[in-house]
Amino acid sequence: MSDSTSTDAAIEVWGLCKRYGAFEAVRGIDISVRRGEVFGLLGPNGAGKTTTVEILEGYRQRSAGDVSVLGEDPASRKRALRQRIGIVLQSGGIYSYVTPREALRHWAALYPAPRDVEEVLALAGLQDKAAQPSRKLSGGQLRRLDFALALVGDPELIFLDEPTTGFDPSARRTAWGVIAGLRELGKTVFLTTHYMDEAENLADQIAVIAAGRIVAEGTPRTLGGRERMAARVRFTLPDGRRADALPEAIRALVRSATDGRVELESREPLRDVKALADWALANGLDLPDLDVRRPSLEDVYLELTEAGS
Repeated sequence: MSDSTSTDAAIEVWGLCKRYGAFEAVRGIDISVRRGEVFGLLGPNGAGKTTTVEILEGYRQRSAGDVSVLGEDPASRKRALRQRIGIVLQSGGIYSYVTPREALRHWAALYPAPRDVEEVLALAGLQDKAAQPSRKLSGGQLRRLDFALALVGDPELIFLDEPTTGFDPSARRTAWGVIAGLRELGKTVFLTTHYMDEAENLADQIAVIAAGRIVAEGTPRTLGGRERMAARVRFTLPDGRRADALPEAIRALVRSATDGRVELESREPLRDVKALADWALANGLDLPDLDVRRPSLEDVYLELTEAGS
């Protein structure tokens, strides 16, 4: 480890390993998370994602490597460090007769400078359920309470482990707004999620872990070379037209042509779609289902995790 942690890094990890007997769950990974960013850690079940997060949170001991969280080793479990961190676990629990307002007031009392309880209830969308015993809350509402409990201490660093599991689409969008607002306040967020749209909308940087190793890092746009990948252009030929009637430059891009349905692979989609449109217009044809798509983050993720497993 270097003598001092970089002032703009909230988390730094060097050569992190976790072994269970002969099994290596985490195999020498490096991670750096800047202060004030949303960092997404993606990976399939069993990849080492939760183990890594629990080590960063101080709940699990590492086998080797160095870890700095807000300038401290989380393995020390110092109270001062824990007061600067908020956590949403994959699953939580609370006494069945405790209301959200009571729970938040209790949690707030454990922190030196907590957020206003009523404000946090509003952020989590629990104003109307604030006085309801937790046993009467739905699964999604209980998950919102987990989220609120992580925020009430006004932490510098927040670990969100699958934070919107069980949310309906409207509640997920609300949670995204809260997370984006945390970034604007200068908070650092360490996010794990299985929702690729969530990672794409929220994360400034992403790392993908597979079989205990980091297999790719980058922004949602550049992860795994996504910005350089060819686009897929799909369309259906009008009745009576065959793929061999297409312009030569377009025919060279054809990857499949079955029952009139054509798929092209293009590295310059703007140019190639223009050439296709010019051909169709010159021949008085229409291509109503023309579709152009770059590889999605999910496409890239699946390719990376399959190759890395």
